[in-house]
Amino acid sequence: MRRSLLDPALRQGLARNVALCSVLAVGSIAVAAAAMKPPTVSVVTVKKQKVYQQQSFIGRIQATRIVNLVPRITGYLEQRLFHQGADVKKGQLLYVIEPGPYQAAFDQANAAVSAAKATLANAQTTLGRSVALLHTPAGQRSTLDNDRATEQSDAANLDAAKAQRETAAINLSYTQIRSPINGRIGPTNINIGNVVSPTTGTLATVVSQNPVNVTFSMPARDALKLRQEYANQGGLDAVELRLRLPDRRMDKQVGTLDFTSNQISQNTDSLAMQGTIANPQIKGLGQAKVNDRELTSGEFVTVVVRSKHPVEQIVLPRDAVLSDQLGDYVLTVDKNNKVVRTSVKLGQTTPATATIANGLALGSRVIVDGIEKVHPGLTVKPETVKSETSTSGTASPPSAPG
Repeated sequence: MRRSLLDPALRQGLARNVALCSVLAVGSIAVAAAAMKPPTVSVVTVKKQKVYQQQSFIGRIQATRIVNLVPRITGYLEQRLFHQGADVKKGQLLYVIEPGPYQAAFDQANAAVSAAKATLANAQTTLGRSVALLHTPAGQRSTLDNDRATEQSDAANLDAAKAQRETAAINLSYTQIRSPINGRIGPTNINIGNVVSPTTGTLATVVSQNPVNVTFSMPARDALKLRQEYANQGGLDAVELRLRLPDRRMDKQVGTLDFTSNQISQNTDSLAMQGTIANPQIKGLGQAKVNDRELTSGEFVTVVVRSKHPVEQIVLPRDAVLSDQLGDYVLTVDKNNKVVRTSVKLGQTTPATATIANGLALGSRVIVDGIEKVHPGLTVKPETVKSETSTSGTASPPSAPG
């Protein structure tokens, strides 16, 4: 028996099928529309910015003066007059070696000088008498000659006595060991009560604190490039030194490059260099005896050799620069919002930034985010963002120590 189209159940089923087809059709249209929508990419507008030309090298901090305190005489160590690890001043008394024997030796030498002076005075009087009697019946030439020889001998004895007294005075002064420089003193190696002598070795070491030297090696090719770049700007006076500390912080002080070796290392093909940088006390640490200065002798740091004056250059995020068999390039967006491959030549680069030597026109739009979603010729939706490149400078990765 055939069912009528007016059957309510049949009409209801047909309505459901039509509705389902409509939903599927609308969904297909939406998917197609989404597939045709241009991908969104982030772009930066190319412009020049002031950057500092710089290169980085591994270096080491060295104190400008390191003095080992060594006893010059033999005796018992009676006093130690400093706190280990404290700052000391030039001339400050640090150790006392028993002065008694050396004071007695000085007193004895001083008495010998007095005796020699008296003997000389008597010889001079006798000589004067012989000179006065020479042309009288009581005078004799032989007596005069003997008296003159005695006077000269006594004068020499006086000079010898004075020299011995000077030696005794020097030895007496050695009983007091004073700091020869301003700096920080390390631990004492000998305790009070021990006998010390010139063969004992170092009692303690004083290390100057401010300023400090920083030594590093620069590859020969970089040294030549540095010389060429700054030849017309004052040479080494055109660069300054900044230090990146082991915890990646930049030291606040600015140093100067003041020494280059007169020969290149045959083993590493590098040139030894040295700079000087201030190392003041850190404010706010009160009476702290340790770590109250940023830089410590022997510490490894990253030395940034930077130009004093910035130059205007194009700098992009390093991830925006791609490479293939044809060379380095970036993806730009033209006026029709189409992606274009643009070849570039790079200058100095870091892991974060790349300096563009040529190939990019000012005002170009370079894709910096969303590169993986596009290719040359594709139409995109560009969104301009602010460049995140640093204007403080560009630098090559640190070179290994020579």
